[in-house]
Amino acid sequence: MGRPNAGKSTLLNKILGQHVAIVSNKPQTTRIRLRGVLTRADEQIVFVDTPGINKPRTLLGRHLNAEAADAAHGVDKVCLVVDASAQFGRGDAFIADRIPPDSVVVVTKSDLASHKMMLTQLAAAGELDFEAYFPVSGITGEGVSVLVDYLASRMPEGPRLYDSDTVIDIQESFRVAELVREQLLLISHQELPYSIATRVTEWEWPFVRCEIIVERESQKPIVIGKGGSVLKAVGQAVRAQLPDGAYIELVVKVHKNWQKRPEVLRSLGFD
Repeated sequence: MGRPNAGKSTLLNKILGQHVAIVSNKPQTTRIRLRGVLTRADEQIVFVDTPGINKPRTLLGRHLNAEAADAAHGVDKVCLVVDASAQFGRGDAFIADRIPPDSVVVVTKSDLASHKMMLTQLAAAGELDFEAYFPVSGITGEGVSVLVDYLASRMPEGPRLYDSDTVIDIQESFRVAELVREQLLLISHQELPYSIATRVTEWEWPFVRCEIIVERESQKPIVIGKGGSVLKAVGQAVRAQLPDGAYIELVVKVHKNWQKRPEVLRSLGFD
């Protein structure tokens, strides 16, 4: 758990050794509770990646906060992820007040922060009086194995929950929709990232039809691009991450102020 852009999804990808959670430098990139599965010789750990918690401005924002808070229940260990390159603030303290005292603090982005910044963040986090503290980098992998070994030592014994070849617990259709949104986040700017949603409406492999939803008519040509250039680039990038032969049809639709409309949120899976 942590604030938006704290590095949670990047860290999960590094732990699992695969690109399972979409990442970008835009807040609210993660919109679902995603389970990533790490299986080793005699261990299996299920990591739960959550949306970043911040002050909500829309119905979607309130849903994301509730989704993240609910994820803290029924797990064996909570990791509070703190960005070493940003000042420890009220948002971090807000989350810290709402998680168990035996939680672990993970200070990320050690590759971006100076040694002084890292020490400052560790000192600030140390005042929270949690169980343990780990500086890591989700990019370089520094400190990640030490963190994972520690978490493994704190897991209770129990049955294996997933097959050994399972890495992510998510429907493939939803994963494709997320891959489309990830590519759009890479090329979008200003307020557009918050206005984009994606959903797969047809799945007859290898044919996949994915809708891209925006809030205003003026955003539609931005997403399409001149002569369809943006959609073409997005489709090519997504197909490159799927099995050979996949065909992705991308369609852009406008749902005005969809982030504030319960019926649209429900259709997107935000119950």
